[in-house]
Amino acid sequence: MSLAAAAPARPPLTGRVGLVAATVVVLGEMAWLVAGLPGAALVSDLGAMAVSSWAAALCVGAARRHPVNLRRFWSLLAVTMMLAALGRAVWTVERLGGIELPHTPLVGGLFTAGIVTGTAALLVSRAGGRNLVGQARTLLDGVIVALALIPVGWVVVFRDLADSDVSDPLRTFGLLYPMFDLMQLTILVAVAGPGRPMWRALTVIGAGLAIRAGADAVYVSLVAHGNYAPGHPVDVCWPLSYLLVGLATGHPPPGAEEGEDDAGESPLPPWWRVALPYLPVGGAIVAVMLSRRPTGQTPHLVFVGMMALLGVLALRQGLAANENLRLVARLRRLAYSDQLTGLPNRLTFIRRLRRALRQGGPVAVVLLDLDGFKQVNDRFGHAAGDRLLTTTAERMRDAIGPDGMIARLGGDEFAVLVAGDRPVSPERLAARLLAALEPLPGEEDLGVHPSASIGIAEYGPQHSSHTDLLRDADIAMYAAKAAGKSAYRTCTPELRESAVSRAELIADLRRAVDEGQLLMEFQPIVDLATGTVRSAEALVRWRHPRLGVLTPARFLPLAEETGLILAIDRWVIHEACRAAATWRERAPEVTVAVNIAAAHLCRPDLIATVTGAMGAAGLPPRALTLELTESALIEGSEAVLDQLAQLRDLGIRIAIDDFGTGYSSLSYLHRIPATELKIDRSFVSRLDAGDARAYATVEMVNRLAGAFDLAVVAEGVETGAQHAAVTAIGCRQGQGWRYGRPTALPDLLPTLVHEKISG
Repeated sequence: MSLAAAAPARPPLTGRVGLVAATVVVLGEMAWLVAGLPGAALVSDLGAMAVSSWAAALCVGAARRHPVNLRRFWSLLAVTMMLAALGRAVWTVERLGGIELPHTPLVGGLFTAGIVTGTAALLVSRAGGRNLVGQARTLLDGVIVALALIPVGWVVVFRDLADSDVSDPLRTFGLLYPMFDLMQLTILVAVAGPGRPMWRALTVIGAGLAIRAGADAVYVSLVAHGNYAPGHPVDVCWPLSYLLVGLATGHPPPGAEEGEDDAGESPLPPWWRVALPYLPVGGAIVAVMLSRRPTGQTPHLVFVGMMALLGVLALRQGLAANENLRLVARLRRLAYSDQLTGLPNRLTFIRRLRRALRQGGPVAVVLLDLDGFKQVNDRFGHAAGDRLLTTTAERMRDAIGPDGMIARLGGDEFAVLVAGDRPVSPERLAARLLAALEPLPGEEDLGVHPSASIGIAEYGPQHSSHTDLLRDADIAMYAAKAAGKSAYRTCTPELRESAVSRAELIADLRRAVDEGQLLMEFQPIVDLATGTVRSAEALVRWRHPRLGVLTPARFLPLAEETGLILAIDRWVIHEACRAAATWRERAPEVTVAVNIAAAHLCRPDLIATVTGAMGAAGLPPRALTLELTESALIEGSEAVLDQLAQLRDLGIRIAIDDFGTGYSSLSYLHRIPATELKIDRSFVSRLDAGDARAYATVEMVNRLAGAFDLAVVAEGVETGAQHAAVTAIGCRQGQGWRYGRPTALPDLLPTLVHEKISG
């Protein structure tokens, strides 16, 4: 349990008894002074001493039970209350000794010491400045308010008095008491946390300060005009302010009360808190003008106060200017460096790169991307990922040394700028980086040492700006990833041309569906027992405006990378269903097979897409077969398998395409709701070469399918020998160029209705 939680929410029993007694003392004193009973001065003195002593004892208790960060606050308040009690005791003794108003150096020193300790308590409170600069700034704000109010106080209190009435320095010093009170109030408002509720203890103490400031102002005015006598009703205000300090000790620490998160970002203070110390300065300027005597002279106290105010303002502005310089330096660091690794960031790297290009000379960029960093984040969490980035940055910085400038561009991507005279080539730096990232002893087993793929690009005539150079480095980096990762590649004209063509092809593919550039072809699937074509597989083609008709192998991998495969899949399903509905008008038993991408299996709208396409075309479910690769089915989640089971329950057939090339496992055949297997062409193609193993493999798959009650389609049948082999093995259906190449729907219709294909 924390100290904050362990602290009681209210004073102990003795505190409550003392609170009742102190309240009775204050109320009794008030009644005595207002009624003007005999001995009012002594009653006033004794009441103030008793309540301040009680408040000091409660502050000592609060210091003992509150957290460490509040102990100095309560201890200083306890000293302040003790000094108030001692000062009032000395005041009483000297007054009884014959001094009517004992404004002696000893009394003034004790009260002034109390003001100092009270101000220090506010500055070290939980809401106060977190460093000496912040505390000094807050103190200066309070002093500015106090000094600015000296001319105002002079105009209000002393303007109509003769110089002889205020010639006594000790008497004139009394004018400063309300100024000190207002200084403390200003500091309290300044230290109260901006944008969050004020700690209730500070609120109660602030109320006490406000009462004391009002009482001191009335007292100074009465003394200046000779209307004050000990035992005046205003005297009750001081013990009342001490009573509020005692009440403040009953509030819990701010952490337990407010539930604040100190780790969060501090909110900006409101504008009026920033302007607070400067608002009274305008009033002080007006008061100086009003305080001038007919002779044109300014009262000595007002002049000294204004000179002091100017000095404090200059000091405050100097402190603010120093803080602004430090803030600018900090903002510059934030703007130009990476906060996690301490390396220069992307902005700094780009600036240095552009400067190097303007200066001329050889310039190269080494772009590095960590391999497998996402897996580290997924397995160990982002905190571990951040630690890995930090240690990796240190190792790479040591590996580069003075031979280049390394920067973190973002995420797990880093870059090295090599400019000017090159003692080390970019390729040599890349090799040093790869060596630096090799796992140290013990790291191999932890799984937190990603390798890196590195791309190198050197500035040349083919580059018009720094963006071209970075693009080429990026191209080379992805070539390194494609080469197996943990390697480096230098950008060549061939790589650049390939990447540009690929990017252009992706851009064209985004328009292909909307502009109707896709077309459908169908390849017959033959019943090997009768030679009749009873099905066809729908195959998408792309009629590119410049490149002509492209096969699926040319553009479907790009579609899968970019997510465009979903739109293409939807188009293929709808077109295939419409085509099948058309040819079933002439051959009612014919079916159509459609390939479904792995990305589509994870979509929750898969069933809606398929049933919507069949419904729009009027195609019965039994006329549609969905072909899915073995790998996509095995990697699918339970939700994917459940969707496929629902589709099968609707009557739609499910085919495992390219069977034998994925992670084949007999246990998965029990889970996958398939209705047929399609033997991959890589096995069928070896049948006409007399490959006994290929023959045995196809025969084994055929028997396996029979055991699971699955139909079999032999893919890639191109020769008569292959046809004879799959027929002899007992495969029910065959597909391949032996039976027909992919063709458009009008050319396929006669085959579906009339043609039989013999062996």
